[in-house]
Amino acid sequence: MGEASSVLVTGGAGFIGSHLVERLLGMGRRVVVVDNFCDFYDAAIKRRNVELAHGNTNYTLREGDIRDQAFMEDVFAAGRFDCVVHLAAMAGVRPSIEQPRYYNDVNINGTMNVLECCRLFGDRPSGRPRLVFASSSSVYGVNAKVPFHEDDRVEKAISPYAATKLANEVMCHTYHHLYGFPVVCLRFFTVYGPRQRPEMAIAKFIRLIHAGDEVPMFGDGTTRRDYTYFDDIVDGIVASMDAACEYEIINLGNSRTVELRELIGLIASALGKKPRIKQLPLQPGDVPITYADIGKANRLLGYDPGYPIERGIQSAVRWHLDHAHH
Repeated sequence: MGEASSVLVTGGAGFIGSHLVERLLGMGRRVVVVDNFCDFYDAAIKRRNVELAHGNTNYTLREGDIRDQAFMEDVFAAGRFDCVVHLAAMAGVRPSIEQPRYYNDVNINGTMNVLECCRLFGDRPSGRPRLVFASSSSVYGVNAKVPFHEDDRVEKAISPYAATKLANEVMCHTYHHLYGFPVVCLRFFTVYGPRQRPEMAIAKFIRLIHAGDEVPMFGDGTTRRDYTYFDDIVDGIVASMDAACEYEIINLGNSRTVELRELIGLIASALGKKPRIKQLPLQPGDVPITYADIGKANRLLGYDPGYPIERGIQSAVRWHLDHAHH
């Protein structure tokens, strides 16, 4: 993909999206962001996320909803994109259980609009745009086989959020098969770091421990997650934009698991505080472990995560302390 290539990033004001946009602008690429600044969390956070990009002549913000077909067609008609990175979605396992219809509407109907636009606006000499779709490790469900490999069976999702991501992977394959444009589905494993959504565990724990408040620990603290620093995820996304793939599903993780109680300890140590833990029952939809096999990512994308959890937590804590006034 050429240096002046045009990229659409849906959800580009969010946590991962805003970091990706800054990386792409730094590479000299033209970037159009679509974001609706919804109130899932404070929209002012997302407004701050995009402040650095404003004023860059290669940056355009289109404020609107991926569920609005006419709006999306207008974005595509004006943009002539070489690549579409589709990050926009309703995120989170637990809230999806409370609002399954909303998650279905945004994640499935919104993604259908993106796919339809990729199909309809393929009149460039290079053909239809490459699509990079943000999937999730949640599609693996309660997977007894570890580490999780892309060829593992994944038809038993245990949350509406996971089910929408799995359905979108299938529809992405359908559109690739019918219309020929290349698609890479990236299964993200618990992404964290500066600008992380405030309701996510690491951001929430940093905030609570720093304030001296109780930290909710669901279960006995032995659940394990594969935590992936945002910079490594952005590396994987950028590599997938240029990779010689036709249709692939690829894990992006750190390929190391960390117990919940260890995670809390790392955050407390970085803050120099003792955590006050409130033990609570395990939550519906949560899985006991996530653990990425990243061999395929390494082979196809040259993916090699550089942030072990200890380094990533230190960085996340420093960012929080620098931005606590927000």
